[in-house]
Amino acid sequence: MAWTPPPPRAAHPYHMHDAIYAQPGALRLATRGQDDALEAAAAALRARERVLLAGVGSSWHAARVGELLLAHAGRLGPRVRAVRSSELVGYGPEPDAGTALVVLSHRGSTRAAREALARVRAAGGVGVAVTGQGADGLAAADHVLRTVEQEASACHTVSYTSALWLLAALAARVGDDAAFAHELEELPDRLATLLGQEAWEDLAGRFADHPRYWIVGGGPSAATACEGALKLAEASRATALGLECEQFLHGPLAALEPADVVVVIAPPGPSRARCLDVARAVHAVGAPLVALAPEDDRELAALAAETIALPPVPELLSPILAVVPLQLLAYHLAVRRGANPDTLRAEEPAHARARALFTP
Repeated sequence: MAWTPPPPRAAHPYHMHDAIYAQPGALRLATRGQDDALEAAAAALRARERVLLAGVGSSWHAARVGELLLAHAGRLGPRVRAVRSSELVGYGPEPDAGTALVVLSHRGSTRAAREALARVRAAGGVGVAVTGQGADGLAAADHVLRTVEQEASACHTVSYTSALWLLAALAARVGDDAAFAHELEELPDRLATLLGQEAWEDLAGRFADHPRYWIVGGGPSAATACEGALKLAEASRATALGLECEQFLHGPLAALEPADVVVVIAPPGPSRARCLDVARAVHAVGAPLVALAPEDDRELAALAAETIALPPVPELLSPILAVVPLQLLAYHLAVRRGANPDTLRAEEPAHARARALFTP
């Protein structure tokens, strides 16, 4: 089924804005009617010796979170590994009949995702697709889990959090973890509260017009950092880097300038202490710090120019919440810069020519 985008919007609110605010409702509906598919997919993963998760772009970031969800909540441990779809096709690991692949692609049109799925199924393995409604590119998978309708904006938001939600629901079933499933069901209300707690346009205004944006986190927040940087680049054309906190401290810190902005994502968990080291280092350089952290984290708040309070949830579920302030920052920076966040600059001749040179 071919997707036809709706007419573009020329001013705020762009389609991306609608999608961001649709996320609480979308998550409440994400698993409706999919219980049988989730149970079948969970049984298939439990029965395999190795589980791979694969994607490109935002779907790669979701796969990285999914690896931790399935390893811990799903109790698969070292049997699960995230790999980029293109690397799986070109470099392995070589699949076999004991391999299950969870492949993610919202539109199902990514060539590498389709090839990865075909390769695993040709080897006798099982394929689980997490893809958008109306997308048929991954319909050959043994089990298909559907996220949301195709997004009007090319800067994907609600499809990303919906994919994370389905991965978390899948992990809860694989690991038979009722408590984790209950925590997941509480998330839409907490996300709605988060969306309403800040004047997001004013926040973006405070941190606009900086040359670079660094987003840093550890554990599952490392993937959130990369996704936030991707949204900043896609929506507002900002120069943005997403890094794991340890990696940031071992080299890239040398490039940090006082004129830059650093966002540190620090929910409670094993990486929180290292995130505090990042915050101290940023403070010493003199760059403004935005902290995504619990409301009662006074150590981080004392170092930050702005603290955005993350609702209390298990660390493994925090990526579903923590990415949303980054989506809003990207959106409102785009509006301030006069950029259309929906188009990925496809309306500009040079970028149109660039995109015509390759197949997604």
